[in-house]
Amino acid sequence: MSGDALPFHADIGIGGINVRLHSDSPAFLDMLGDRYAGFLAPASRVDYAFDVHLQAPEGISPDEDVSVCRRGELWCLQRGDFRAEWDPAARRGWIRQSANPYSLDSVLRIVHSLILAREGGMLMHSSSVVRAGRAYLFAGVSGVGKTTISRLAPPDVHLLTDEMSYLRREGQGYCAYGTPFAGDLARPGENLRAPLAAIYLLRQGDENRIDELPAADAVRGVLANILFFAQDPELVQAVFAAAIDLAAQVPVRRLTFMPDARVWELIGN
Repeated sequence: MSGDALPFHADIGIGGINVRLHSDSPAFLDMLGDRYAGFLAPASRVDYAFDVHLQAPEGISPDEDVSVCRRGELWCLQRGDFRAEWDPAARRGWIRQSANPYSLDSVLRIVHSLILAREGGMLMHSSSVVRAGRAYLFAGVSGVGKTTISRLAPPDVHLLTDEMSYLRREGQGYCAYGTPFAGDLARPGENLRAPLAAIYLLRQGDENRIDELPAADAVRGVLANILFFAQDPELVQAVFAAAIDLAAQVPVRRLTFMPDARVWELIGN
């Protein structure tokens, strides 16, 4: 399907990668303004393009879980609320979904996770911030305090995300990028980039304390929080290798904390 037949478009830039969305609905593209605030702007270079067709996908149960598989060079993505196909070599794809930003949000997360896996990066279920020019990431299971620690941040801290951190391998280390993928704070992160200084695996307790972790525990902690759905042995192996490399290159620590702002006296020190 060609985007030439769809007269309107919008560009979403996340992590230095620009995705152009073609649509025949300017109202739908206008609706994306709030969801992707700070990440929606005309791009001088388009990396990938998708035709977005606003129609409910046929032949899928509304309760169907996400499925991501490869057929030759073509990636097939679907869930109860969307169906999509993407050809990375041609840099084009299409999406069928209803007129809401949430289905698109999921498709973009999956596409970015596939792109990053090829280059040694990843999306992680975590909040992340920039302080004094360096990025810090806070990971853990739902309810452990990723959003809480973001809310407690002092004024000199810039939020990259409270939901989905974006990491790219750059040089000898990793950089964290802001994302529009919002969690309980219900607001997108800032469109910033900074070198990743540390990863904290969160645990709530009756004190604020940072502990070293054995290498194997650090890798397990990273792997447990990577977003990846693809049923593809080659990319699964790439993600596993990236987790090992990340834990070797960036300090991974256990952060036990109480829900008060004093925890920030430890972070970055």
